[in-house]
Amino acid sequence: RYFTHATPTLFNAGTPMPQMSSCFLLQMKDDSIDGIYDTLKGCAVISKYAGGLGLAIHKVRASQSYIRGTNGTSNGIVPMLRVFNNTARYVDQGGGKRKGSIAVYLEPWHADILAFLDLRKNHGNESDRARDLFYALWIPDLFMERVQANGDWTLMCPNECPGLAECHGEEFKKLYETYESEGKGRKTMRAQQLWFAILDAQVETGTPYMLYKDACNLKSNHSHLGTIQCSNLCTEIVEYTAPDEAAVCNLASISLSKLVTVATDYTGETGSFDFAKLKEIAMVVTRNLNKVIDRNFYPIPETKKSNMRHRPIGIGVQGLADAFAMLKIPFDSPAAAKLNQDIFETIYFGACSASCELAERDGPYETYEGSPASEGRLQFDLWNVTPRSGRWNWAGLKERIAKFGLRNSLLVAPMPTASTAQILGNNESTEPFTSNMYTRRVLAGEFTVVNKHLLRELTSLGLWTDSVRNRIIADRGSIQNVHELPAEIKAVYKTVWEIPQRTILDLAAARSPYICQSQSLNVHLAEPTSKKLTSMHFYAWKKGLKTGMYYLRTRPKADAIQFTVNQEQLVKDRTEASALYGKNKENTTSVAVTPPKLLVKDDEDECLNCGA
Repeated sequence: RYFTHATPTLFNAGTPMPQMSSCFLLQMKDDSIDGIYDTLKGCAVISKYAGGLGLAIHKVRASQSYIRGTNGTSNGIVPMLRVFNNTARYVDQGGGKRKGSIAVYLEPWHADILAFLDLRKNHGNESDRARDLFYALWIPDLFMERVQANGDWTLMCPNECPGLAECHGEEFKKLYETYESEGKGRKTMRAQQLWFAILDAQVETGTPYMLYKDACNLKSNHSHLGTIQCSNLCTEIVEYTAPDEAAVCNLASISLSKLVTVATDYTGETGSFDFAKLKEIAMVVTRNLNKVIDRNFYPIPETKKSNMRHRPIGIGVQGLADAFAMLKIPFDSPAAAKLNQDIFETIYFGACSASCELAERDGPYETYEGSPASEGRLQFDLWNVTPRSGRWNWAGLKERIAKFGLRNSLLVAPMPTASTAQILGNNESTEPFTSNMYTRRVLAGEFTVVNKHLLRELTSLGLWTDSVRNRIIADRGSIQNVHELPAEIKAVYKTVWEIPQRTILDLAAARSPYICQSQSLNVHLAEPTSKKLTSMHFYAWKKGLKTGMYYLRTRPKADAIQFTVNQEQLVKDRTEASALYGKNKENTTSVAVTPPKLLVKDDEDECLNCGA
């Protein structure tokens, strides 16, 4: 129970068609009827075998673009995406297991961008909507700079301004500005006008996702292959694609709560996190996922070609919030920031060690030469960061990699773990607790779920009473207004709505130097505004994050669980608590919190020989 493979692996391993990969990334084969429908067929076949899709459509010509073959004009991307939308509805993942899912990526210079932003909205002409697809922006730094400077932004058609999707960084900027100076753009508008259209769509639908093209390309071990054009359905996979290569990734997630060796309690007992075991598990998972590549069933030839050439894998985590709670570390504390960073450094070290060991036995992956790793630059080097924990012998590992190479081009990719976290009883991925009490609907009915760590603590302290329970329900899972509870408990069990989003982004940025792909990163704003969203997006961009936002989560006005509270009893309970503790007073009961010890073997020789 230290880790679990991803849902498609659990579904399909051991079957006649063992398609065990989670993520597939495609780009349009060509901007033509043949290219579009060949791509559509590939999406359908992949979806049939339970794959989630990321699709780059930057190269598809915009509406009113000239078609030489028929002497007509294009209808643009919207009618095409409605066809993909219906395909996703028709071809479910593995025959009724779950609906097909496609995330469509578009760069903001595309002339159809405004229509693209409306595709998932709840109102408007039905013929202009495709609500079963998911939408994402692949954003160059130049657009963010123009928005920040309140400059102009030119929309272009890829048929009239070719090559923009195939370059990034300074090369993209030079080509884009050349097209602008030559007057080849379709329309010029204020960059902030497009920006606020993006924010309006996010407030209404929670999308489009925000990924930063230049960060994804400049800090990738695939940078020598060409320009990466999209991510996947869940925004954590960043791999190179080509018309004849569909990127693939096999996933697994580590249960961090299992690495808490001694859970801190309020008697002063110290909690520990076993980093040596975490490294060992990361190595086991790397070997497992590498084996999946060879034993996998590939839906289309392009997927096998890509996976065999580059051999990427994606190791994620689940239960980060559980580990913090077990160690009595508030999510927004310096101790949490350090543990977060140390966990991902350890996972990356273990994964690199195992991949180097595999390369020593089987040879490096086919496209290793020319990669940043082949030149001695690992992910943290691309971020200009030096590991400071002193826990692992990175110099020794780099020497081994220089000698033997790596078997896998990419290794770490924290995914959402929406399904598998339920199997292992953890909170999802790296996210804070959404609520300490909520209802979950399943086929068997509706159940009340209580944060198990909080329940255990309140029970041990004799504070789990009907009165406390009712007030937690009334406050939608928050314990901040339950006056009987000690301040230390309130700090540990803040919900995501009570933690500044800047803290979430800081934690994401701190672990990023050890994440060679990207990470699913939800943003939670109870009442989103353009000002809040703009501040948050620019903060993420300036931090250098590859994924700036997966979903924007907003809070409903009311939760179903609130309607189960006896209102008369609630008023009585609140009145009594206020009289006993004072309206704004906290329980001053002393709760000892001892900083966690960080367990790791001190044998330097083992660090030097970790791949053996």
